[in-house]
Amino acid sequence: MNSALDLVAVALIVVATALVAVYGLRVSRTTGDFFVASRAVRPVWNASAISGEYLSAGTFLGLSGLVLLDGARGFWFPIGYAAGYLLVLVFVAAPLRRSGAYTIPDFVEARLESLLARRVTSIAVLVIGWLYIVPQLHGAGLTLLVVAGLPPWVGAVLVAVLVAASVAAGGMRSITYVQAFQYWLKLTALLVPAVLIAFAITGRPYDLDASQVFPPAAGPGGFDPYGSASLMLALLLGTMGLPHVLVRFYTSPTGVSARRTTVLVIVMISAFYAVSSVMGLLARRVAPDLAQPGVADTVALVLPSRVFPGPLGQVLTAFVVAGAFAAFLATSAGLVVSLAGVISQDVFSGSVRSFRISAVLCALVPLGVALLTEPAGLVSSVGVVFVFAASSLSPMLLLGVWWPRLTARGATWGMVTGGVACALALVVHAAVGGVGLAAPLLAQPAAWTIPLATAVMVGVSLIDRTGPPARTARYLSRLHAPERVR
Repeated sequence: MNSALDLVAVALIVVATALVAVYGLRVSRTTGDFFVASRAVRPVWNASAISGEYLSAGTFLGLSGLVLLDGARGFWFPIGYAAGYLLVLVFVAAPLRRSGAYTIPDFVEARLESLLARRVTSIAVLVIGWLYIVPQLHGAGLTLLVVAGLPPWVGAVLVAVLVAASVAAGGMRSITYVQAFQYWLKLTALLVPAVLIAFAITGRPYDLDASQVFPPAAGPGGFDPYGSASLMLALLLGTMGLPHVLVRFYTSPTGVSARRTTVLVIVMISAFYAVSSVMGLLARRVAPDLAQPGVADTVALVLPSRVFPGPLGQVLTAFVVAGAFAAFLATSAGLVVSLAGVISQDVFSGSVRSFRISAVLCALVPLGVALLTEPAGLVSSVGVVFVFAASSLSPMLLLGVWWPRLTARGATWGMVTGGVACALALVVHAAVGGVGLAAPLLAQPAAWTIPLATAVMVGVSLIDRTGPPARTARYLSRLHAPERVR
């Protein structure tokens, strides 16, 4: 590989992000600018920004590697990732926008009138956000290691510092610009190499063999029914509990605009998943030697030079490297924005200055974790976040928006129960690899932790003598009545 060209591509992305951060200093002045971009982001622009931050390292690099390793099994992840937005569209997008909140804890406190419920929600948001940022930093380190031979910590530090600086400079308003741009860059960075590689291998010994790309063992008969169902449940409901996704709906002008944004997001991320999956399918024929745990995540970086050994391959690789860094930066920036808003309001004064301090803190914590841990598979690392979000925040959001009898005590106990049960299951599985017949339940706990959290929320709410807040009916009518009716 031509490491100099790859580093130039990274430098260009870094410079572009820095310039946007500088621009953010000029356009972001008020608290509303920093937290929700003054609620003035139109659907196409907002959908591009949401897609930009949602398509993380686990998608850009990890999905191609997963399809290379597992063939048809790998498609469960993009299906679940995209379909999760259907639930967001139907159940929470417009109501959350109409709530008038800046963050998820804001919504919880307004809905349940409980400071304790807000604190528990804030902790869950921080855990989800930090767990999601760590794979982005690992992915950045992996990219620079593969293309330039640099130590993995270099990429992690570079992304963390740049994200902290850009978010602190301009908040949500400036990050919206960079995330929207980075979505189209990421899509193009994979689409162009995928199309050229597909044309290049046509008629060669690389002709795709359906039995190899989709081996019978990976067909419907080869799936684990419980594991597949539990995974899909986690991906579908987990999307609803991701704080950096939900906070973007607060930037829409109206609830109707939030719904239109969600529809566009489904189209945009589906297009990207198709391209990323194609890279994995091509690699199953062109580069089957890369189908190894820990190596498969590099397939999108390696494949262009494998098919085009000369200058064209080097240029395409640099293009992919630029897209990969755009993925790390966009997702990390979206997470840091959402977390900074929570810490700024819950720990500090909620001012612009406190937002900037919080942004730096929110980048340093996951950086420390990334430097002290070894990277696992990017897709599986992100999958853990979805399971935790689906087990803690998602049931609370659904019931908070649609069930009038939810109480603060019920929501608090449900979030704690779901989060702790999910964490214990994953920790035990990681430590001992499962316990007899319980192994599948520990490896994919969503199928029982989500119903458990929901049952606790409903049960405790029903026996809670304090009942829901007196103004619940009025608040729910605000969530569900279109703006023109109100």
